[in-house]
Amino acid sequence: MSMIRLLLAEDQSMVREALAALLGLEPDIEVVAQVARGDEVLAAAREHSVDVALLDIEMPGMTGIEAAGRLREALPDVKVVVVTTFGRPGYLRRAMESGADAFLVKDAPAAQLAEAVRKVLAGERVIDPGLAAAALADGANPLTDREREVLRTASDGSTNAEIAAALHLSQGTVRNYLSMAIQKLAARNRAEAVRVAREKGWL
Repeated sequence: MSMIRLLLAEDQSMVREALAALLGLEPDIEVVAQVARGDEVLAAAREHSVDVALLDIEMPGMTGIEAAGRLREALPDVKVVVVTTFGRPGYLRRAMESGADAFLVKDAPAAQLAEAVRKVLAGERVIDPGLAAAALADGANPLTDREREVLRTASDGSTNAEIAAALHLSQGTVRNYLSMAIQKLAARNRAEAVRVAREKGWL
């Protein structure tokens, strides 16, 4: 039986070590690399010749979704399983668009995770059924990439001038993007727009 070489990317060391221990009990899975940051995923995947990368979404340096996109470009043979604490439908859609092969919530039993790892290697896609239904009900992300970028930059309370400087845009353009985003999300103001977009997993 050939061993499946697995990379674990998760910023909470306790969770990461627990996952590594549980998956290491599987007879055909070997956890060959562990990283705590999204921007370390690609180098570790290369260095350890992994078959499957198990990525958390919320990580410093780069999100699991961004890391999935990088892996897909640089190492298209590596299968990607995205796991998240946040069962947000928008995350599912973005993970799939970035090339993830599976999307599961973190409280799935270890046996289910192991099964997902085997299935993606066999060429299947694995999606948490509850999330899949919610993603279909929620519809597509209405925000453009630019609107998302401006909202994300506004989320820490930056002024229009600060957002404009950070994104090399004019203040008028920033105002337009913000008002479009607020309108599309049926929000009263930018703070509410940020909250709605976050809850849906659209930011």
